[in-house]
Amino acid sequence: MKKIGLVGGTFNPPHYGHLLIASEVKEALGLDEMHFLPAAQSPFKEKNRRVTDAHRLNMLTLALQELPDSSVETIELERGGVSYTFDTVTALVESNPDTHYYFLIGADQVEKLGDWYKIEELVKLVTIVAVPRPGYSLQTDYPVQFVTIPELNVSSTELRRRLQQGISTRFLMPRTVAAYCDKEGLYVDTK
Repeated sequence: MKKIGLVGGTFNPPHYGHLLIASEVKEALGLDEMHFLPAAQSPFKEKNRRVTDAHRLNMLTLALQELPDSSVETIELERGGVSYTFDTVTALVESNPDTHYYFLIGADQVEKLGDWYKIEELVKLVTIVAVPRPGYSLQTDYPVQFVTIPELNVSSTELRRRLQQGISTRFLMPRTVAAYCDKEGLYVDTK
């Protein structure tokens, strides 16, 4: 049976933290591939984006050039609307019955799993994998496999701020993504 890791997020923009987590979890669990799932709209974030889905998809495609055995899965963008993990995983399992999926979540989501849409059904379809981080509780009533990785303190929010202020993002995001942001004028405050 094929083992595929799923990394969901807005990837606005993608950065080395996303790539590090995927690479380390793939290695630790012996996964065959990593599929990145850009969300059309996260149920946990308000839609307040100036960057289009097409730009996010292009940036993620560029970033994944640095991560072997990885690809972009566009099911959530194609479906549109709020992206619920249960709906996505159900569709993937139905179309790929010979694959077991591992869904990666951040430490910030572990204690919030009870708020997830159809969580009881979801945990029967997929192995949930979390990466612990200091300051976040690992307490949950749901089965979660933990994988400890080196910490890389970078966030998309911080990168947007840096790009907006013209501060270097070197060593925080792939150069190809930074160049794309510059070329397309992304995250630049036009006020």
